[in-house]
Amino acid sequence: MEEGQPPPQNPQKHPISFWLVFLSLCLLSFVSALDGAIISTALPKVTAALGGETDYIWIANSFTIAQTVVQPFVAQLCDIFGRRGPILVSVCLFLLGSGLAGGAPTVGQLIAGRTVQGLGSGGIYILVDLVVCDLVPQRERGKYLGIVLSLAAVGAVLGPVLGGALAQANWRWVFYLNLPLAGPVLLFMLFFLRLDGPAAAGHQSAYTGLRESLRRIDWVGNLLFAGSILAQLLGLVGGGTLHPWSSASTLVPLILGFVGWGAFHVYEYFLPSHRHPCMPPHLFAHRNSFVGFVLAFDAALIMQWTLYFLPIYFQGVQRKSPLTSGVDLLPYSAFLIPFAMVAGGIMSRTGIYRPLHATGFGALALALGLFTLLGPPSPRAAWVLVQVPAALGQGFLATTILPAIQAALSPQDTASSTGVYAFLRSLAFVWGSTAPAIVFNARIDHYADRLLPGDSAADRALRSHFTGGQAYGAAADVAGEWGQTHLSSDQRRHVQEMYRLALKTVWQVGLAFALCGLVAGLAMRSLELHQELEDTGYGLKTEEDRKGKDAEEKAAVVTRATGPSEIGTVWGTGRQKKTTPEVT
Repeated sequence: MEEGQPPPQNPQKHPISFWLVFLSLCLLSFVSALDGAIISTALPKVTAALGGETDYIWIANSFTIAQTVVQPFVAQLCDIFGRRGPILVSVCLFLLGSGLAGGAPTVGQLIAGRTVQGLGSGGIYILVDLVVCDLVPQRERGKYLGIVLSLAAVGAVLGPVLGGALAQANWRWVFYLNLPLAGPVLLFMLFFLRLDGPAAAGHQSAYTGLRESLRRIDWVGNLLFAGSILAQLLGLVGGGTLHPWSSASTLVPLILGFVGWGAFHVYEYFLPSHRHPCMPPHLFAHRNSFVGFVLAFDAALIMQWTLYFLPIYFQGVQRKSPLTSGVDLLPYSAFLIPFAMVAGGIMSRTGIYRPLHATGFGALALALGLFTLLGPPSPRAAWVLVQVPAALGQGFLATTILPAIQAALSPQDTASSTGVYAFLRSLAFVWGSTAPAIVFNARIDHYADRLLPGDSAADRALRSHFTGGQAYGAAADVAGEWGQTHLSSDQRRHVQEMYRLALKTVWQVGLAFALCGLVAGLAMRSLELHQELEDTGYGLKTEEDRKGKDAEEKAAVVTRATGPSEIGTVWGTGRQKKTTPEVT
């Protein structure tokens, strides 16, 4: 069956149990996104209160680092132990980290709390997408992922506003707020999140106990992966801020990280076939899945690229306050939500995805090209309208890439493919702030000598305020009190022009990445997006499942008594032939 087939004639309605589970996933997505964004405006107040001005970079990034490195490990746990246990543990870790961060008396304990939060958030990030993929067929996934993304976008928009308000009242509630929000979700999931476990997927470990399950975990691979990615992220986070890019403190972790990452993939490739790799090499062997992973990384990179530097345009070029620049980004988030849902709906009705990918990257290329035209005199209508194609591009890509990846893989690869997808997007968020920052700082240093000349002590002090990697943080000073007292009207115009020219180069490099995504998407083939839910073994429990529970337990007892050689016989006459749960 080719891409573009007609929709099913008699789609089944979802039972109430489906909607209860889906509601809990949406709430988790909202809370996790809110927490990731809320720290941005509250960070200065938090660091000042605890005396951690020199450690602000770790307060901000310990969450991101922990969230990124844990995702493939969580995906493997989901395959071995099922989805319900890992998602409940992830929510518990998230709540525990929130309590630790909110009550932290020192910077060190705050960083520890943020790290625990990140571990929980990393699990939530992958499991929300994964459970959606377990519950709906490939063709429907874009539509439901669009709804989940919409709730996440609302949380991301509200985060900075709430963070600023709570920081003024009591900064500890920036973290404590998660307790009344995510706590009820945890209770809700304890009662209503009824998902099949590994027994339903036919895993032998479901019968042989915890020891055998733990042996199936790829401990060496996970340690290699976590260590190498951690080293990379430490180098990226500290480079250009804590240490110069050319210093050993930056280069050594980066080199070790890339060498370790290569060693990890070599180890996974040569792992014996009877073992369970945390990142199976065959995920990258199919052209569609490999290209899909590339597109996912590129789209997330451009998203962070845009969100990280559009506020600098508003602050450094248009001389607006940080709060106002956050408000000026609302058109992007407002348009992103409906475009994501439109793309999911188109894919659900038509089964196509390649034209949606081309439209997405084409719109991003258009947006980044238009960004290069923005300057100090650009009217409100101009910078609002140029955010529309950026939102369209990201909306079309956010909901359509993961189903396209999974169309090339078997249902048993759902967890591992979702884990790689989530990890690559998280890694891209780090690179999406680091790579443009390198370009931006280099161009600022170049234009500062030309636009802010002079050899007096005041001239040198003025240049040093913006050069050496400080221009990003100094953007807010242009319109603030510092700019009023330290800059003449001519110097202010020169600083605005310096920011405009540096940002023009940033947008041009981002345009190159968007065009690369457009070209790479052409390598994808048109594959069928299944209209029926494939049985991964981890779907929603049905009434038939609950009625058959006693029979399955008896079968498990027989299996343990007769030995592993009987597992296939017992299973082949029972659960292996179970029909797909009626959740489609």
